[in-house]
Amino acid sequence: MWVRSTLTYRASFVMTVVGNFAASSLDFVAILMMFSHIDALGGFSLAEVAFLYGTASTSLGLADLLLGSMDRLGSRIRDGTLDVLLLRPVPVFAQLAADRFALRRLGKITQALLVLGWSLGRLEVDWTAGRVLMVPLTVVCGAVIFGAVFTLGAAFQFWAQDAAQVQNSFTYGGNALLQFPPTVFGKDLVRGVTFIVPLAFVNWLPALWLLGRDDPLGLPGWVDFLGPVVALALCGVAGLAWRHGVRAYRSTGS
Repeated sequence: MWVRSTLTYRASFVMTVVGNFAASSLDFVAILMMFSHIDALGGFSLAEVAFLYGTASTSLGLADLLLGSMDRLGSRIRDGTLDVLLLRPVPVFAQLAADRFALRRLGKITQALLVLGWSLGRLEVDWTAGRVLMVPLTVVCGAVIFGAVFTLGAAFQFWAQDAAQVQNSFTYGGNALLQFPPTVFGKDLVRGVTFIVPLAFVNWLPALWLLGRDDPLGLPGWVDFLGPVVALALCGVAGLAWRHGVRAYRSTGS
């Protein structure tokens, strides 16, 4: 329904997609400006930083396209409109994900894919079959991890009722973090996004293996391949949190 509504006004849709594309491009323009004054950032070249940018932004873009509307849960709890969704014979999770589905987010995904494609053509990497496979696997696992974080943030709102910005700090804020090499951050921060909120598995760890870089934490090499395992585990935790949140919901007060 939301897609048909969006496509009714084609010119408006095209302008919003282009605007979304342009706004997203400003982040990479800032990186290009930075590299106009330096040759490497934390030991990473422009192509390598562009690879980090492209994988993180594509993963977030896909998760945001499918689950970005989950941050409206808090407002629905406060005004009581969540009760309407509970009465329908459709899972509440699916209804919230589809609520005001924003097709304009394709602009951000397109921009991120273009940067990713540009970086792949300039990386000095021996492209074996395993490394080629690692690129789409990284993007998909990253999208699943971000999607699980979206879900955890939404589940937290059953108790907090107004925690959309907390969720955004881990999703959009995490994306801004992952666009840069882990070597430019303190080790305590890197440990936090590896062992507490495992955003490092979105692209940092697989990228270190693909680019032949040493892990700043000195972790064993097999950890770089745990992205799918971490994604599935985080989905399990998010699913349990969501189910518990729905069961704990007692409607709005008067």
